[in-house]
Amino acid sequence: MRAVDIIIKKRDQQALTRQEIEFFIQGFSTGAIPDYQAAAFSMAVLLNGMTKGETTDLTLAMAHSGEMIDLTQVVPVAVDKHSTGGVGDKTTLVVAPIVAACGLPVGKMSGRGLGFSGGTLDKMDSIPGYRTDLSTDEFIKQLVEIGIVLTGQSADLAPADGKLYALRDVTGTVQSTPLIASSVMSKKIASGAQAIVLDVKLGLGAFMPDIDSARELAELMVSIAHIAGSKAVALLSDMNQPLGIAVGNALELKEAIRTLHGNGHADFHEHCIEIAAYMLFLGEIANTVEEARQLSAEKLEDGSAWRKFYALVAAQGGDTAYIESPERLPGANLQETISAPQSGYIVELNARTIAETVVALGGGRAKKGDQIDYGVGVEVLHNVGDHIATGEALFKVHASDAPSMAIASESLRSAFIVQKNSVPALPLFYDVITGS
Repeated sequence: MRAVDIIIKKRDQQALTRQEIEFFIQGFSTGAIPDYQAAAFSMAVLLNGMTKGETTDLTLAMAHSGEMIDLTQVVPVAVDKHSTGGVGDKTTLVVAPIVAACGLPVGKMSGRGLGFSGGTLDKMDSIPGYRTDLSTDEFIKQLVEIGIVLTGQSADLAPADGKLYALRDVTGTVQSTPLIASSVMSKKIASGAQAIVLDVKLGLGAFMPDIDSARELAELMVSIAHIAGSKAVALLSDMNQPLGIAVGNALELKEAIRTLHGNGHADFHEHCIEIAAYMLFLGEIANTVEEARQLSAEKLEDGSAWRKFYALVAAQGGDTAYIESPERLPGANLQETISAPQSGYIVELNARTIAETVVALGGGRAKKGDQIDYGVGVEVLHNVGDHIATGEALFKVHASDAPSMAIASESLRSAFIVQKNSVPALPLFYDVITGS
């Protein structure tokens, strides 16, 4: 076989065989197939799609491109969650400690920012000393000892996906249903997850623009999980406006800490409780989702979720002084508010525009390997449906210098629409996909 022939076949809208997919992924993971051919392959998949069978074969090929972790002898049920990417989505930082505090181990391998979407690891990198490069042995040991791990993808686990993930970010091939599904599920399968909750975003700030495309992705990922022998459920959630208040790495970490102390934004708090509840339900800690919601809320209120987060940071080498006193976390040199030019009801808060503004401030990556400014970002002070008065603050911008502040301020003035007539608040969730 030749890589170029496989690329041409997919370019010409033909279905690939399992053997062809395995050959390509194995060659890419070992370096025999170079980045530029993988980029061409990714673009062909983006433009022409894949069948469910091809996507499943791609997922399993990437999962088996490296080490496979078996957690069945380590913990009763290994539960995981994944978001398909959003704006202000710091959910893992709250949900994982809640679930672990309930006695259900959470071993999570997260990613970095992809396109305009923020990354969980970038937020945790705001904490000096925090390690995101745990080995497989360290991963298992910590999961057994404290019941929670939040690290990057091990070089030994699904290495083909790790390489492809970074490449997609800088080649315009992020928004592909087969590539998203195979990327997400290959990591989950390789890391030994036995129960998976998928938070599939849709809207202006998501890779899936509408409910139909989000449902297609959700159903595909749930199907792959079931084929691999794992339990899974997917929640379709809104990403037309940012989740919570903060968009930007250290700002989002600070918001997560406030939430763990019981002082979080109402919508973000509710979102976290819902995701945690489904994890607890799949992990058989609770008999019903409602019972699991109540248990999740209790763990936030009594401080045990915060204590679990503290233990996580300490276990992975983070300086806990920075989470005890979040004002010590990275900050920006300049802050400026953007005010409403007229009174009325907020009709739109374009999550994509806000996210791209944060990337332009230095809070994300324009190309592979870019350094991130952890202190910059935007605080969104109102939600769609809120009434706002003329001159009332709508955004607070955190910038490193005056030129980037000016660019961000101009960008954000196009990120919202205010009108006289009232509009309803956006829903947090649209549907639940079980695959049954």
